[in-house]
Amino acid sequence: MIDLHSHTTASDGEYPPEEQVALAASKGVTVLAVTDHDTVGGVEACRRVAAKLGVRLVPGIEISTSLNRREVHILGHFVDPAEPHLARFEQRLKAERQRRMELMVEKVKGLGFPVTMEMVRQLAGDVSLTRPHLARVLTELGYTSSPKDAFTRFLGDGKPAYVPRLELPPKEAIELIRGAGGTATVAHPGMTRIDRRELEELKRDGLVGVEVGHSDHPPSQQEKLARWADELDLVKTAGSDFHGPTVSPGRSFGTITMSPAELARLEARRPQ
Repeated sequence: MIDLHSHTTASDGEYPPEEQVALAASKGVTVLAVTDHDTVGGVEACRRVAAKLGVRLVPGIEISTSLNRREVHILGHFVDPAEPHLARFEQRLKAERQRRMELMVEKVKGLGFPVTMEMVRQLAGDVSLTRPHLARVLTELGYTSSPKDAFTRFLGDGKPAYVPRLELPPKEAIELIRGAGGTATVAHPGMTRIDRRELEELKRDGLVGVEVGHSDHPPSQQEKLARWADELDLVKTAGSDFHGPTVSPGRSFGTITMSPAELARLEARRPQ
């Protein structure tokens, strides 16, 4: 079982790296990518546990970008966590996320919810602050029924407490990933309504794959994406996008996989 998309507490996941790998192994995952948002901070801890459990750990990252005025995520696999440009990028994004969270907390207060930055930091720990952290605070305080409800009502794009993030072009994210020795694929393109023309555009920028299999992609969508991938000679990847049941109910390890042949194709497309 190959799962190339998951998140730990290094970004907005529910489980620490050590528990994450153990949980994946218990569900039959033999190849796991840890792709935290805008950070590789959890990779080394995951790697140590994976070696003990016989799981192959693929070091990764998920970078948020802006394509045609909407958020599109680019996954990097086989990246070198020690690459200096990645460290500088992480620091840049961490500062930006701090500023953005402060603005969102002020908006939430304006809606009548007495949330503070201290509450968000206490839940998140020493990681970059993300919208799911604020969503979990709202849920734990009883203001929303679930993190998903918090996004639907307040934190999603265009909602009352939404604040736009730094608009990073996909090409810049792809170049960063390639510079760290990794391969760039587009995450959950069905969720972000990527069309074939945009896939061609991303391929010209260095994209090598498309996440066909995803927990939120229905079979009809997977078939369409697989067809486009074949037509454009893009590798077909798959991942659960696991965050934990509290953060993302319905996304579980052991439910999504891809072929070993496609994994080998993806690895073969690392920059030489």
